[in-house]
Amino acid sequence: MLSAEKLISESEKKLKLLFAQAEEIAQFNQGKVLDAFRNAKIALRHFAASTGYGYGDEGRDTLNALFADVFGAEASLVSPHLLSGTHALTAALFGVLKTGDVLYSISGNPYDTLLEVIGGKNVGSLADYGIGYKKTDLKEGNFDLAAIQEGLKDPHVKVVYIQRSRGYEWRDALSEEKIKNVCSFVRGQGFSGCIFVDNCYGEFVEKTEPTQCGADLAVGSLIKNAGGGLAPTGGYIAGKKEYVDAVARRVTAPSVGAEIGSYAFGYQYFYQGIFMAPHVVSQAVKGSLLIGQCLQSLGYETSPSLDCLPFDITRAIRFKTKNELIGFIQAVQEASPVDSFLTLEPWDMPGYGDQVIMAAGTFVQGASIELSADAPIKEPYTAYFQGGLTYEHCKYALAKVLQKLI
Repeated sequence: MLSAEKLISESEKKLKLLFAQAEEIAQFNQGKVLDAFRNAKIALRHFAASTGYGYGDEGRDTLNALFADVFGAEASLVSPHLLSGTHALTAALFGVLKTGDVLYSISGNPYDTLLEVIGGKNVGSLADYGIGYKKTDLKEGNFDLAAIQEGLKDPHVKVVYIQRSRGYEWRDALSEEKIKNVCSFVRGQGFSGCIFVDNCYGEFVEKTEPTQCGADLAVGSLIKNAGGGLAPTGGYIAGKKEYVDAVARRVTAPSVGAEIGSYAFGYQYFYQGIFMAPHVVSQAVKGSLLIGQCLQSLGYETSPSLDCLPFDITRAIRFKTKNELIGFIQAVQEASPVDSFLTLEPWDMPGYGDQVIMAAGTFVQGASIELSADAPIKEPYTAYFQGGLTYEHCKYALAKVLQKLI
């Protein structure tokens, strides 16, 4: 059997073409981000801290404009006060839905942490406010157009929801091409409401974003791709101005919207994070390809396919036993720069239906653009691996994992 080092070396040779494609996409996206910086005339004053109400906070307002330019959107709301991807998605949904409306997911159920947001009882959920929900599952990884056509006949549907990434599902992330085609299809059915994309894990993986492909809103977390590993917290909502303004009024108050909001620590890391994001995302994509190639060579089933570039930064890996799954997650933690000495165990994590084990030896707590892995403890035993600020760290961690598996 090959040693870990030899297996990695052989896998890198097989991935040479895909690595080159990932680097070409990073170069394109870096140019897009730099053009937006130049258009906004970013200066040192934009990094300054603000306090209190934050009236006239130029750093905040220019950061919003910068993200809008990068995402090809009319407007954006970027805030350290959006505490996670789930929080950003929740705030956005409450901003664009009202009592009597229906949220219609056309990519199956959203990620676990949103299920209670949608249907929880007496917790301030959408359901508690009289907002309905229905879904259409994907069909062999593709949108079920016939079912969507039927679902859109409901006049109460005001938001069509798409989750770009896999969540805890065994499926490929949705490509920008698929998102563009389904947006066109939905509009072709006469739908005039909001097409809403959960963009978490997908930013900068391709050359376009959902808001450049027909979506009205794209929402994500800054401790994932868009923060480049530097943003200490936060989330973003980008898209049509009418919807972004509606969300801003929900995040603060109807009378003030995006006119207030201070940040006493300054905005440097948010600006620097999105500047770094195209490169960092390419490192994570290459790391995902490498671990997929190596584990596939050892007989493990992984997703997405290695025939082309992935459409987000996550990779699913199936293990035969619970102990093998836990051992993999523990090995990722042991190869982390922070808290490498901890021995992880499954626990009842808030927002999840099953016990979860999560490796996140990260500089920013829970940042999944950094090398991390997690898994619900249920059959089939599947780990979800993501991130990596540098390809070198991905490679180092993989060597440690392989030493155990081999």
